[in-house]
Amino acid sequence: MTMQTTKRPAAIRIVLPFVFRHWLEQPLRASAVTAGFLGATAADLFMPVFSGHLVDALTAGPTDAAARQAAMLAFGAIVGLGALSLLLRLVGIQTIVPFTLKTMSDVGQQAFMRVQRFSTDWHANSFAGSTVRKITRGMWALDLLNDTILMALLPSVVVLLGSMILLGVHWPQLGAVIAVGSVIYVAMTMVFQVRYVAPAARVSNAWDTKVGGTLADALTCNAVVKSFGAETREDMRLDGVISRWRRRVRRTWLRYNHTSTAQLVVLLCFRASVIGGAILLWAAGRATPGDVTYVLTSYYIIHAYLRDVGMHINNLQRSVNDMEELVQIHGEPLGIVDAVDAGPIDIQGGRIVFDDVTFHYGGHRRPLYDGLSVDIDAGERVGLVGRSGSGKTTFVKLVQRLYDVTSGKILIDGQDIAEATQQSLRSQIAIVQQEPILFHRTLAENIAYGRPGASMEAIEQAARLANAHDFIMRLPKDYGTLVGERGVKLSGGERQRVALARAFLADAPILILDEATSSLDSESEALIQQAMERLMKGRTSIVIAHRLSTVRSMDRILVFDRGEIVEQGTHEVLAARAGGIYRGLFERQATEFGQAAAE
Repeated sequence: MTMQTTKRPAAIRIVLPFVFRHWLEQPLRASAVTAGFLGATAADLFMPVFSGHLVDALTAGPTDAAARQAAMLAFGAIVGLGALSLLLRLVGIQTIVPFTLKTMSDVGQQAFMRVQRFSTDWHANSFAGSTVRKITRGMWALDLLNDTILMALLPSVVVLLGSMILLGVHWPQLGAVIAVGSVIYVAMTMVFQVRYVAPAARVSNAWDTKVGGTLADALTCNAVVKSFGAETREDMRLDGVISRWRRRVRRTWLRYNHTSTAQLVVLLCFRASVIGGAILLWAAGRATPGDVTYVLTSYYIIHAYLRDVGMHINNLQRSVNDMEELVQIHGEPLGIVDAVDAGPIDIQGGRIVFDDVTFHYGGHRRPLYDGLSVDIDAGERVGLVGRSGSGKTTFVKLVQRLYDVTSGKILIDGQDIAEATQQSLRSQIAIVQQEPILFHRTLAENIAYGRPGASMEAIEQAARLANAHDFIMRLPKDYGTLVGERGVKLSGGERQRVALARAFLADAPILILDEATSSLDSESEALIQQAMERLMKGRTSIVIAHRLSTVRSMDRILVFDRGEIVEQGTHEVLAARAGGIYRGLFERQATEFGQAAAE
């Protein structure tokens, strides 16, 4: 198993513009945070100046009245600047909390909104656990990034530039030393981070995402793991992924350590240059003890900020790397998008027309449908049969507009679905899948999902129509029972009846049933068949059938083969057609059923 990395823009050039755009959505808070921390830093910057004045005043002796007055003024300035710094920093700290939380919330919610609207193909090719990890890791990285830039890096820049200017006014040589040393240190730190640490961090983050995906994959399929006694095998699989993750993270952390060591070496040289320069100025009579105090105090402030600049740049790069995958989610194309002037579709009867539709999946050279035309009348019950891969499932996915057609049109009641909003279209189509998916919520919430706000009376009525009410009332908390992730607490037949109840309550004019009776016991199948018959009354119904007994009562059966409708008619007509595909499928299933009954 290998992780491939491709040439792409540096993460910082993608992430920082993304973050700044979100800052601009809160201009007042962003301004207050910036002004608070920069103002507090500016106040700190002048502390060494008055510290030097204080030392000069003290060296003059207590008997000098002017010196005493200068000392008191310097003392007052130091206390006043400290109080101002405290007040401004408090403003920044109090404001950055709601500022950062709002930004994190917006970024997380927007990522979730995009992921929900990504194409069916995107979800089929993505681990849910990995996607969750990308979003949550990116949200928390945003917290670190905001703190690093606003509370640390911007104040550090102010200190470095201000100290360089203030010292340079009195002693140009010292100003030059500070300027050169600061530039060397910051440039070296940035080069190390971007060229040395960032590539390793990007790979370790990819493996961190892989760990999340592997965990989620095994946990969501735990029933299969248990059924094959494969716990040890899954342990070993995770161990292999974690081993790769551990090696990649170790390399990243060691590179952080190497960078820190190089930074300390540069700071040591910087310290020697500044302090040595101050001593030379004193020895030459160009600096008083107060001046030396001022230089030393300024240097230690600069040193503290420079030392922290290295850490802050480390944190900045780390947070940028952690946010990169989240930002990429925001940059992913949605796949299926509403037209600019799309409006809600109004479905009354539910007539469905495929008008010369051509469609092929991305990456496939040959189209699945090539000029497919079919007309399903309002209220007609239509069965779709055919071998696997013949185009049955794609047909209903196109009706829901989970994919866009390559050419041609799909019309419902004369309206092109490509010109309608997806939400309005799908809200008027009820679907019961072969493997119904339930939320880990109460049975009442699951049944009412297609019609939020439905009364308890309406929910119970839908459950009765779906033959689900009796088994629900036998559960410990009846309609308040939590069904477990994906409905694992219920049997297959129970999940199917809950899904049918959901479709009853949705009361949509178009109904899609994806072989709702497959893999069920005969008692559950009979109950579901009965509920299906009730549900299809008065609705345009499309039934994907693997068991042909499901479609015997349909008004029309469409037989698919390699993307074409090769036969159509009622069960009686198709079963009597010698050499027909439907007759062959029917006879094969009848033979298999007879053999199973005999056994």
